[in-house]
Amino acid sequence: MKALIINAVIYFTMVFFAGFVLGIIRTLLLVPMTGQRYAELIEMPVMIGVVFFSARYIRKRAEHQESFRLFLIGALALLILVAFEFTLVLWVQGMSFSDYLQRRDPVSGTAYICALIVFMLMPWFLNVVAGHCNKDSG
Repeated sequence: MKALIINAVIYFTMVFFAGFVLGIIRTLLLVPMTGQRYAELIEMPVMIGVVFFSARYIRKRAEHQESFRLFLIGALALLILVAFEFTLVLWVQGMSFSDYLQRRDPVSGTAYICALIVFMLMPWFLNVVAGHCNKDSG
């Protein structure tokens, strides 16, 4: 159980800090040029790449874990991410949860929710894919 929590925290931390850096770049450079919606949509594939490489690292770290444990790592990391987003980030921005929901763009907001689902499932998914590749090669 301890390893599961540690891996979830590492996974969350890797993605959160990359998102933090990209968020600064997005806010300072992309938003003035393209607007909020397009800036968020431009950032999304980069974040999905970060999620992929972070999940791949976690999968290697948690080698020989069954798929369900990798699913739990992703789910716990998502829980931590959402908790951070809805407490610390909203507090820093001086927003309430309802303000946050009202200010979200419907297009980039929907893409963000899809990216959160990808974030949660990626460690499990990479393990499933690796399992199928190992069966095919053996």
